[in-house]
Amino acid sequence: TLLTSLDRGVFTITLNRPDVFNACNEALTLELQSAFAEAAASDDVRCVILTGAGRAFCSGQDLKDAPTGGGKRSLQDSLERRYNPIIRLIRELPKPVIAGINGVAAGAGLSLALACDMRIMSASARLVEAFIGIALVPDSGATYFYPRMLGYSKAFEFATLNKPIGADEALQLGLVNYVYHPQAFKNSLYELALQFAQGPTQSYGFVKKMLQRGMTASLDEMLDMEVIYQQRAGDSADYSEGVSAFIEKR
Repeated sequence: TLLTSLDRGVFTITLNRPDVFNACNEALTLELQSAFAEAAASDDVRCVILTGAGRAFCSGQDLKDAPTGGGKRSLQDSLERRYNPIIRLIRELPKPVIAGINGVAAGAGLSLALACDMRIMSASARLVEAFIGIALVPDSGATYFYPRMLGYSKAFEFATLNKPIGADEALQLGLVNYVYHPQAFKNSLYELALQFAQGPTQSYGFVKKMLQRGMTASLDEMLDMEVIYQQRAGDSADYSEGVSAFIEKR
């Protein structure tokens, strides 16, 4: 259900169920957990791209995917065992993760994109809340990401009215970082990932951890955290090389 490749430090994870718009079945969610665990464990991986095959990024849970043994699916089990671990793996990965939103991102598929550190969106793609359309509530971290990115009122509107958001509006609202023409999307996504892969990976990981902590911590807590991680960054080989490169104007 996934395609993976590693090129020049860029580890690309492609959701590969294009016939169902990359909807998440049991196998895909478990394989996605394994892929992010692999990315965390490998020193060769310096940046991760998460994208989709075909015309969609991810349409969320595959509603036709019946649980093993039949019967009604436990949504609690799905979240605790399948989806929430993926969100945590993405957020805790000490390397940049870029969502390449090549097509529609809906429901839990949108949550996967929002969990990433940056989002690059094709001009032809759209974001769909989707949960409320089947009388469910946002999950997989959506209720954490929506209000922080949109503010409460806009988040409530998006979560309840189920109105799709196009690429231009997503950029304006701050949900995505860049929007590219479909023909330029793939190359632009890779070029950004390569820039990260060639940079100071450890420092990127520190920044990721600190900014997430900074969303809820006090100023004093962050000043103390900056002392700790600045010293760690300063002890790295990347810092020594960076200073030399600056002095030598290269």
